[in-house]
Amino acid sequence: MLGKQMAIDETDREILGELRKNCRRSFRELSKVLDLSPATLIERVRRLEREGYITGYSANLDFLKLGHEFMGVVKITISHGALLDVQKKISRLPGVAAVYDVTGDYDSIAIVLCRSRAELSKLAKGILSIPHVEKTNTSMVLNVVKDFHEFNEI
Repeated sequence: MLGKQMAIDETDREILGELRKNCRRSFRELSKVLDLSPATLIERVRRLEREGYITGYSANLDFLKLGHEFMGVVKITISHGALLDVQKKISRLPGVAAVYDVTGDYDSIAIVLCRSRAELSKLAKGILSIPHVEKTNTSMVLNVVKDFHEFNEI
């Protein structure tokens, strides 16, 4: 089945859900929670990694506590034909946490995290200075009600 991705079953979804809750547990501890043998669990986790369902493991950080007081959503209009190149340039700017290719009134959205208003201003102007960026519209995030690391619909 070269090039074809395996389907995941309910057990795989349970494994993903448990890893999402806490990926620091040992395979032995996790196998007890899931009622699987450690060998079966390890085999399934390795397959999920190999197939790209698991793309890495990381800690969830509180960026506000780390000094990123200014979070913004930058909506960007880009000239036709330059979309991917411009998105890659934006993604490399300091303070850019994510870049999305979207539908609607804008071509792309960038999520930015900055330590100060001056840093945010510099970043917004930096995005606007990239060739083929026609316009931007920045919305400031006032409060985070739910963040990506809380999404558990597997």
